[in-house]
Amino acid sequence: MRTTGEERPAAALEVVLGVDTHLDVHVGVALDHLGRRLGALTLPTSAKGYEELLSWAEGLGPVRCIGVEGTSSYGAGLARHLKSKGIEVLEVERPKRRQLQGSRRNGKSDHADAEAAARAVPWRERRRACPRALTARWR
Repeated sequence: MRTTGEERPAAALEVVLGVDTHLDVHVGVALDHLGRRLGALTLPTSAKGYEELLSWAEGLGPVRCIGVEGTSSYGAGLARHLKSKGIEVLEVERPKRRQLQGSRRNGKSDHADAEAAARAVPWRERRRACPRALTARWR
């Protein structure tokens, strides 16, 4: 587990978390109620990693909800875990990338994507996590 920038404002009322999901690791970024970045966390995609993410976020303040990219693919396990703990999980759109020369992904940043997921939550650029991810039923 790696964390960065864990500065907790004294007046944090609630925490909104965004998660950029991948096969082996997820990256989470926490924002306070004013949109200030509280910190970032990189964790393994395992039940222990999911629990670390939730404990870390709850240590920053009460968790309002969590925006997760890919709740029906790489984020499915995380979404199920969080829902089982009574946390509201919202699926957010993956950021659109402008294709520049070649196949390079210029400007790609997991921390920036996780922060974008957290910022999408209060602005209602979201939809409920897909039922398939929550029930583990695959078509």
